[in-house]
Amino acid sequence: MRPTFVFDGDCAFCTLCANFVNRWIPTSADVVPWQRADLAELGVSKQAAQQAVQWVAEGREPLAGPEAIGALLRSSNLFWKPFGWVLALPPVRAAAWPLYRLVARNRHHMPGGTAACALPVDHPAATPVTPAPVRKLAKVSAIR
Repeated sequence: MRPTFVFDGDCAFCTLCANFVNRWIPTSADVVPWQRADLAELGVSKQAAQQAVQWVAEGREPLAGPEAIGALLRSSNLFWKPFGWVLALPPVRAAAWPLYRLVARNRHHMPGGTAACALPVDHPAATPVTPAPVRKLAKVSAIR
């Protein structure tokens, strides 16, 4: 199974971003809207797909939000890979989640976004996704 990047096909901003990926970010992954994906086969719930973009790779747990975007970038060429690795750094990943949620809540105001992109208050994406735990960095003592 090829890696799959799942996005919200009902959102014009999300579709604009997916089109950017298809045009400018070379990847072997399938970029598909969740509405057309076989979520059961991918191991992703409908609620998870509604909450955030998903990255599904065989033999691994699905990744969501900025972690999924980072995995997509790491699957690309040498230009995009460093951006993916930066997104994987614990402090960056911790900061990326609130930014991702802010964009998700305001995607109807983003370029390409329309009123149809606005999320109702009771929409699953309005519920925060619990990001993966951020590991603490080991303390390094100074060399004397």
